[in-house]
Amino acid sequence: MQPTLVILAAGMASRYGSRKQTQSFGPSGETILEYSIYDAIRAGFGKAVFIIREDFAEPFKEMMEPKLKGRIATDYVYQDLSKHIGDFSIPAGRTKPWGTAHALLCCQGHLNEPFAIINADDFYGRDAFVKAHSFLTQQCNEQTHCIIGYGLNNTLSDNGTVSRGVCTVNAAGLLTDIQERTSITRNDAGIIVYQDAAGEHPLPEDSTVSMNFFCYAPGFVDFCAEGFREFLLQQGQELKSEYYLPSATRAFIEKQKGVVQVKPTEARWFGVTYQEDAPEVERNIRLLVEDKQYPDNLWAE
Repeated sequence: MQPTLVILAAGMASRYGSRKQTQSFGPSGETILEYSIYDAIRAGFGKAVFIIREDFAEPFKEMMEPKLKGRIATDYVYQDLSKHIGDFSIPAGRTKPWGTAHALLCCQGHLNEPFAIINADDFYGRDAFVKAHSFLTQQCNEQTHCIIGYGLNNTLSDNGTVSRGVCTVNAAGLLTDIQERTSITRNDAGIIVYQDAAGEHPLPEDSTVSMNFFCYAPGFVDFCAEGFREFLLQQGQELKSEYYLPSATRAFIEKQKGVVQVKPTEARWFGVTYQEDAPEVERNIRLLVEDKQYPDNLWAE
């Protein structure tokens, strides 16, 4: 069975200021997302499931379907605050989505095979998809998941802070902890730090981080359902708290449901957290095209 690629494309892009999921960066108008799908097809993925907001579903489909028809099967899932909350009442003033693990939960009933999940606005590189496909087809089961790991020093933005899942990995290459850090930057002294309510804390340059590229067996979606109920009981009245995939993955380990492997990739990551990141992304893609790693037009043939 070919694995599925799940794409997180429902974010509000509040820091970016526009729908970066549909912005063109490639020489023939390609979005970053299209490069991920192209790499996934080359690696052997058989289906793409897009998690989007229903209010821009039609233009999104009109953009993607002509390019992907005949190349990979597609499916669409809508993330909404009212989904999977049971009898819980959404607090007044809550507009922020419930987070990436809730987005995956919205795929319940759509995933029957091992799958990888990624962000729509990150460029992950071909090697990452090759390693994900290898894991999903050879090692993945309900007790064994994985993270594609990137080096922290290669995942920063020059234009503001970033959020990363900082991983602790044991000698066997297994994840023992993952902590979501939401304000990571390089300070004036050149040291990578994150900030929280207690202040500023350093992070090692060679830290392994999650870029929301996870590989799971389909039962992990049901595990997220259990975790989301716990999240609502504990944090559901907070207007900005989110149920993140790193948190759900850490809970999977803590509850001794199984293990999570960390697969380091040599692929170079880049992405668009801020509008000022866009020119650098365009330049990086142009260099990859000039190096013949990608065609001028991904979908010309």
